[in-house]
Amino acid sequence: MAELVLSRHNQVRLLQRGARQVREPDFCYMVATHVAILGGAAFEVIFLRRAIIPLLAAAMCGLFLAANAMRWWVIQTLRSYWTVRVMDATNLGIVTHGPFRFVRHPNYVAVFFEMLALPLIHTAWITALLGSMIHVWALYRRLAVEEPVLMANKLYVETMVHKPRFLPGLF
Repeated sequence: MAELVLSRHNQVRLLQRGARQVREPDFCYMVATHVAILGGAAFEVIFLRRAIIPLLAAAMCGLFLAANAMRWWVIQTLRSYWTVRVMDATNLGIVTHGPFRFVRHPNYVAVFFEMLALPLIHTAWITALLGSMIHVWALYRRLAVEEPVLMANKLYVETMVHKPRFLPGLF
């Protein structure tokens, strides 16, 4: 909830500074995906009686904490530019430090791994598998809105287009 409050605060400040909120017809899919993963994991653990596998739980807890740390690094790096909505704020500058030195969309990487790891802490493998596939689709839809906004800015293209979207050195 604190993140949503921060996001809304930042949206208002960005609009006041001349940014523009971008129409996101598929934002509801991203929200629904996150809610479904959280609910699905609880459902799977309770009703399918998933036993915790200590080694898997420990590894996934570590992955979850690392992804959470990365997401907070993104939030700290973006500061007042960070929101959960797509905002065209490229006229206010381009962020190229922090995790953005390595990839164009570190927040999506962090959230993906959080949503993958959380169900697996409790051995909810069906939720992790289906949730990850749906999450990839939701991210694809989100990037179809966000990337054209970013790529319309010449400075963004000059500084960021050579960087991978998600994982450095993968492609």
